Amino acid sequence: MRYGREAESLSVATGKCRAVYGTAQRLAPNAVWIETKFPDATILEKLGEVGMRMRNLCTVCLGLALCFVSLAYAAFGGTVAGTVKDSTGASVKGAFVQARNPQSNITVSVLSNRQGSYRIDDLAPGDYEVKVMARGYKGESRPGVKVADGNAVPLDFTVQTDRVRWSDLSLYEHKTLLPEGKGKADLFGGCIACHGISTKFGRRSEEGWTTAVNYMNNLVGYFLGDRFSGQRGKDLIAYLNRVYGEESELPRYPDVKPREFSDEAMKLVYVDYEVPTSKAFPWSAFPAKDGSIWIPQYNSNKVGKLDPKTGKIEEFRVPETGPAHIHSAVAGPDGTVWATESSGVHKLARLDPKTKEWKEFQDPATASTRGTMQGRRHTALVGPDGNIWSSGDPVTRLDPKTGEFMRYPTGGTYGMSLDQAGNVWFTQLGESKLGKIDVKTGKVTKWDPPTPDSGTRRMQIDKDGMVWIAEFRGGKIARFDPKTETFKEYPLPGPEPTPYAFLMDSEGYVWYSSYMHDVLGRLDPRTGDVVLYPMPYVDNLMRELFLDDQKRLWYGTGGFNKVGYFSIKQ
Repeated sequence: MRYGREAESLSVATGKCRAVYGTAQRLAPNAVWIETKFPDATILEKLGEVGMRMRNLCTVCLGLALCFVSLAYAAFGGTVAGTVKDSTGASVKGAFVQARNPQSNITVSVLSNRQGSYRIDDLAPGDYEVKVMARGYKGESRPGVKVADGNAVPLDFTVQTDRVRWSDLSLYEHKTLLPEGKGKADLFGGCIACHGISTKFGRRSEEGWTTAVNYMNNLVGYFLGDRFSGQRGKDLIAYLNRVYGEESELPRYPDVKPREFSDEAMKLVYVDYEVPTSKAFPWSAFPAKDGSIWIPQYNSNKVGKLDPKTGKIEEFRVPETGPAHIHSAVAGPDGTVWATESSGVHKLARLDPKTKEWKEFQDPATASTRGTMQGRRHTALVGPDGNIWSSGDPVTRLDPKTGEFMRYPTGGTYGMSLDQAGNVWFTQLGESKLGKIDVKTGKVTKWDPPTPDSGTRRMQIDKDGMVWIAEFRGGKIARFDPKTETFKEYPLPGPEPTPYAFLMDSEGYVWYSSYMHDVLGRLDPRTGDVVLYPMPYVDNLMRELFLDDQKRLWYGTGGFNKVGYFSIKQ
């Protein structure tokens, strides 16, 4: 599929020839398309009218398709391809090569393989800036690369070695390299809950760090508690000035080991889109039935609507005038969008995309808890009956017709999912529990995973009714069988794997983002094997993953103010 252009779905099924998903003209009643796979592209060619004797003609059709390879490929955009090598001529594996279209603000990122080769296919015509990035090497950019339909642009890079900088590091690397001291625990227990270090921390004076800490305490003090105030706040300021101040005691360059990834990991392709409001902190990207993508913007009081075909993002500001901290935005079957205002205002907000009008709903029981975590709205789900469920403290159900809230005695909750019977399942990050609400009786049941203090965070229920959980602090993926009420846990590789954003794809693989390591992981539950994939940005900050009808996994990355999707290159 061409990036930035939506393909048209064709439907033909005659004999052994089948229709494929592609960009094409409308077919005549008995016309057939043949799909032929080559190493770097999928070739489609219309073969004309085929009658009732389709089975006998398939072989002939395939031969004709091979004859028109060049014509068929022209329908799928342009290509930029080449190699990445170092100054000695050796191949560089794992370099990100990115093609950005400045008109659409769409960027496609691929990885160079063991031979140093890369290939970016399906680019819409236009001028691109193509750049290469690899940790331990100087980046290089080539502006004005012209891409046309059906053309392949050769573009090789030679990169020079360079020192790894502090801004290149993951949260885990910062944590292991920074010295111990008062304030460090609150840096990693408070500051990084909403943002990373590499993209947000630079050199500041002690006065600058004092201003920053006080600002954050005023903005999200309801969440931070006393971490940023009193003596703890003073200790944090002193520590930040010690390690990130104008006279930092840290060495100029960190001493880190090279990161190694498998050959399989080089097959991942990222496509991302830039959010127009700066520092918006897009938390996720939810695919609606009409193909649009809805984006909760945690730091801007806005929800964005992305058109993946053009890259255009339209933004809608909620009525709340104070910080809303929109954590979740989902579209219902009727196209209505629901957002959670997770700050101390404790509201749900509904957007009608047709009229562009908002309506906010406040649970009366939270009137006395404004400015605290009690009553917070976190993750939203649209139930099959049109009611709106939201996690937080506690789980609530809103009837949009009456505006009435039903509260359930769950305590503080985080992730949430619905089973086929409409029952609500939830996780408790603080208490490390899995829970279920029986929608018929209102009964709440909870279970403890085998790993103590596992930090149950995001979750999903698969087609067989199994409940899958990301154990953030435990570093595992857990599967719970509701029939036998038993758990099975899958250990994840590396120290502090911290699975956060989480999803099972259409092939049964479980994907997760590692909050501390800036990598994606793919678990195969059949074998227990995990493949780790590098990400093109540090401080990924992914909160949720969503699957669209094209099997693409959508994400938001607050640190770089982007949303996008990733997929495996076949």
